[in-house]
Amino acid sequence: MDKQAETRIAHLEETLAHLTRVTDDLSEVIARQDAEIALLTRRVGLLMRTAADQQLDAGGTVPLADQRPPHW
Repeated sequence: MDKQAETRIAHLEETLAHLTRVTDDLSEVIARQDAEIALLTRRVGLLMRTAADQQLDAGGTVPLADQRPPHW
């Protein structure tokens, strides 16, 4: 194998190693974001239930979250 081919192969290996690391880093970020989205979704659900319960306790008939906006 000549020097140019070895240099080219070394460059490709470096590029592959870099892309592998970037892919692993992005995978970790996506996993972390997925967990955070799941947590936030649960929290929003709890907040909506709490707000609906408070509206019903205040004498409302239909929670505001379930009502159509006035422009519909």
